[in-house]
Amino acid sequence: MESASTHGLCNRRLCASVVLVALSASVPLLAQSPAARPAFDVASVKLDTGSGQRSSRATADQITFTNQTLKQLVVIAYRVLPFQVEAPDWTESVRFDITAKYPLGTNDEDRMAMLRMLLEDRFHLAVHHESKQVSGYALVIAKGGFKLQPAEPGEGTVSENSQGSVAFLRATKTDMSVLAYYLGDYLGEAVVDQTGLKGVYDFQLRCANDSAGASAEPLPSLFTALQETLGLNLQRQKVPVDIIVIDHADRTPVEN
Repeated sequence: MESASTHGLCNRRLCASVVLVALSASVPLLAQSPAARPAFDVASVKLDTGSGQRSSRATADQITFTNQTLKQLVVIAYRVLPFQVEAPDWTESVRFDITAKYPLGTNDEDRMAMLRMLLEDRFHLAVHHESKQVSGYALVIAKGGFKLQPAEPGEGTVSENSQGSVAFLRATKTDMSVLAYYLGDYLGEAVVDQTGLKGVYDFQLRCANDSAGASAEPLPSLFTALQETLGLNLQRQKVPVDIIVIDHADRTPVEN
């Protein structure tokens, strides 16, 4: 598991994208009307011709994607997991570099709206949404009751890292739908928030990192840590998920 600049509790599906995740908004987000959607001040989109590491970074006024496929950019822009995007094969092989600037203080939700607009403008991306029932988990309140008190509203943060066989997830001002998203990323399956809890919360999870083998100290599984620390359970069941279907995308983006 990587540092807080990666996406997901153990980063099994979405490398290097946590910096782009909306941490105080529900996921996934549906597309906004064009009139309501902000745009980047300036953006460069070009074909990646190197073999560098895939990454994404955001600063106060700029976001940078390196060596990203179009499908991964759609995953980031719509805040879904890879299995929720149905796309042509080439969108998982051809890679691009994007650098885009936005006004200081732009929040994460607006940055994602800007990214969606950029994909539409430069790749002529067209998508539609479908709802499907898939095998996954419902995030629910455990029998003993929820154990956290609401935090003050505001833009939240989520960071994850691992130290050998120990996995950590730390969150501030984070709602349950965002937690469900991270849990789905870790498990590689759909997780839907059915807690009914409103507001945002501060919490930490510490559990065994399944990908690192046996631990030198006894650690709870993710399922046990959720129940003991937060008072939540994951129930296996069929759950509805939003599927993003790519109807059209240009393989060569519009020039800068």
